[in-house]
Amino acid sequence: MKTSEIRKKFLGYFASKGHEVVESSSLVPHGDPTLMFTNAGMVPFKHVFLGDETRSYVRATSSQKCVRAGGKHNDLENVGHTARHHTFFEMLGNFSFGDYFKEDAINFAWEFLTEELKLDKSRLFVTVFEDDDEAYDLWTKGVGIPEDKIARIGAKDNFWSMGDTGPCGPCSEIFYDHGEHVWGGPPGTPEEDGDRFVEIWNLVFMQYDRDAEGTLNPLPKPSVDTGMGLERVAAVLQGTHDNYSIDLFQNLIAAASKVTGIKLGDSDEQDVSLRVLADHLRSVSFLLADGVLPSNEGRGFVLRRILRRACRHGRLLGMKQAFMYKLVQALVDEMGDHFTELKEAQGNIEQVIRIEEERFIKTLDKGLKLVEQAVSDAGEGGTIPGKTLFTLYDTFGFPTDLTADILKGQNIHLDMDGFEVCMNEQRERARAAWGGSGEAALPKAVFEIREQHGATDFLGYTTIQAEGAISGLIAGDKAADVAKEGDEVWLIANQTPFYAESGGQTGDTGVIRNKDAEFVVTDTKKVLSDLFVHIGKVSKGSFSVGDTAVFEVQGARRDAIARNHTATHLMHAVLRDVLGEHVKQAGSLVTDERLRFDFSHHQPVSEDERKIIEARVNAAIWANDAVETKLMTQDEAVASGAMALFGEKYGDEVRVVSAGFSTELCGGTHVKRTGDIGVFRIVSEAGIAAGVRRIEAVTGEAAYQSFVADADALNRAANLVKVRPNEVVDAIKTLQIKLKDAEKELQSVKAKASTGQLDDLIATAQDVNGIKLLTAEVKDVADMRDFMDKAKGKLKSGVIVFGQIKGEKVQLVAGVTKDLTDKYNAGQIVREVAQICGGKGGGKPDLAMAGGTEPSKLKEALSEACNLLK
Repeated sequence: MKTSEIRKKFLGYFASKGHEVVESSSLVPHGDPTLMFTNAGMVPFKHVFLGDETRSYVRATSSQKCVRAGGKHNDLENVGHTARHHTFFEMLGNFSFGDYFKEDAINFAWEFLTEELKLDKSRLFVTVFEDDDEAYDLWTKGVGIPEDKIARIGAKDNFWSMGDTGPCGPCSEIFYDHGEHVWGGPPGTPEEDGDRFVEIWNLVFMQYDRDAEGTLNPLPKPSVDTGMGLERVAAVLQGTHDNYSIDLFQNLIAAASKVTGIKLGDSDEQDVSLRVLADHLRSVSFLLADGVLPSNEGRGFVLRRILRRACRHGRLLGMKQAFMYKLVQALVDEMGDHFTELKEAQGNIEQVIRIEEERFIKTLDKGLKLVEQAVSDAGEGGTIPGKTLFTLYDTFGFPTDLTADILKGQNIHLDMDGFEVCMNEQRERARAAWGGSGEAALPKAVFEIREQHGATDFLGYTTIQAEGAISGLIAGDKAADVAKEGDEVWLIANQTPFYAESGGQTGDTGVIRNKDAEFVVTDTKKVLSDLFVHIGKVSKGSFSVGDTAVFEVQGARRDAIARNHTATHLMHAVLRDVLGEHVKQAGSLVTDERLRFDFSHHQPVSEDERKIIEARVNAAIWANDAVETKLMTQDEAVASGAMALFGEKYGDEVRVVSAGFSTELCGGTHVKRTGDIGVFRIVSEAGIAAGVRRIEAVTGEAAYQSFVADADALNRAANLVKVRPNEVVDAIKTLQIKLKDAEKELQSVKAKASTGQLDDLIATAQDVNGIKLLTAEVKDVADMRDFMDKAKGKLKSGVIVFGQIKGEKVQLVAGVTKDLTDKYNAGQIVREVAQICGGKGGGKPDLAMAGGTEPSKLKEALSEACNLLK
């Protein structure tokens, strides 16, 4: 049975048992500041299990995409070397939120495995928590598991908890026996770490609430959380104990083999690399599809590290050019039908991977130079320090085995103990640095208000002023009944005209009034997808839960935001037309002051392209087309040509915004006609990540003010050069030519002065042990190297040291004529002299330079040169 068929059969089976089929959530978990990535099937339902949130269903099933490659859960270094470690994997799960419990969960699991997948019952082995008699009886007396096929296991492996306190409960695991030909024993035996018995399904029974004293209190509505690794069960059904032998991985490995020219089975080392490429291709592509971009911190750093690890294994297979991006098509062919985000983002994924690969190839080349330098420093039979090995690993992506491979045949040793010390220090720094995803955890009161009063109705599409009833107040992280003057609180209402930050559009500000009371709103946020939170401060009077109040949005600011938002849509459409269909939004920010738009594109936008984009957006503005919004299903919207925007989640019914030639799915606020935008101006364009560019622009009054500022600067420049504004460019060009001529003339004067200075200095050379020594402090020498070369030519034979004071620094240069380099070394001389001036330097035997930080000691330093010749 193919992997795709197993996924489909699992979801279909549980749908037939009354479970809601829930699409996989993003690999970037929202509302959970503790996680770097979604790493388990239950993560999207965490708040439901905690009782903070309810859904429209009490049974759910999903195939959740997961990544374990950063933070606390990190399988990266094991990938490729073991049969079942992956950075990306799919977790099949069925969940009960206070509905069915142990009996149904066990029966569902058994029926699916034995009836739907038709696994041999005699090959299945079960574990339960050692004190869970109920589960033991359900398996033995209910299902009929023989006692020699079930084991009671302790809390370490078979008792789950979300933390030190809170929901927890016993587990029951299902293992598959691959047979006697594979080494290993059942769970609970000394041989349990072997590959014979493989866990394929884990059922967690959330039965208790553990309090601060450690007491297990029964939950009023016990729940079920299960997880079955898709790759593992596919291996079982396809007759292998190695996940990399299943159809999905074999097809990806075949694609990698075709691109690299390396056949699976040629060597163990090359097989590991091919497996790494197949695994890392999945995690990199899915992370990019979910909006993560390569960077030097957080999630982006983990993504970059995975991709660079894949590139390095490609290098081990002989790949000297970018190649990983060529494998994306194979992944889309395998998984794109179910995970449509791969298809939608394919062009962008390929582009970012290619650019990141090309950058890393340059980094690898720099690393190779560092290896060469380390070998030179170590010398024959020497040792490369652990710190250098760590720099190669951490900065350049060279693991010690790659460094060792490069050094094969050379009598060079590696300080592995020192390397491990550095690695452990890095791990400690990483653990200390990772404080969570950066998202703030929501107060429990938010969930309680949502449960009691429901969602907030947004009225802001048609009005900026409306009445609403206050359904909740939160001060700090606690619910409050009253907010008094001076209190900073979150105010939640049943309905509001205030737009909550979403889709890149900033939240509204304004005032909420009630009789003699006033609440100043400084921001509006959306939590739990549909609850609007007004953030601000009571400026006078007081507000109580249940009060009716007037909500008034700051109109001028809303208008400015709307201008920028509609302009963003127009610019997006123009970018795709001018730069190409590969352009996809990769993030945006719309405020009252400006708009910022990130998009996929492999090179800087040229000045000519920028002018065209600006002109065409303004033409669309001046066409003064009506901006229309329609409600339709998502399928209808896509069929009509509407573009879905990055990072947005859409419900069954979506808003489609049409403005001239632009049609997009969007929940933001917009102008009524494009002409309301006034004017559009790009203020900057730059790269922010591999394959991602950023344009910042202004509209309306802000655009007008930018033109005024530029005109004022132009007029001031014209006054300075005493020409009309339209003649400034030519005047500046004329001044540049005059300046270059003046600089040439100055250099000529300085050169003549230096020659004269040099002639005087040569006469001061002294004899030290039969060697001519010239030491002197020089002034106004632009090129000390050239000055030294001329001095050596005039002196014919000897040693020379010159020093020059430049502000608070000292410049030193030492020279030795060719006939004396076997006796004296300019590099050694300049190092000794520079130490006295608080500096260091070096160079070749015939010429070397140094710097110093103590000008007052220059004369002392120059006199030291005489001692070096004695």
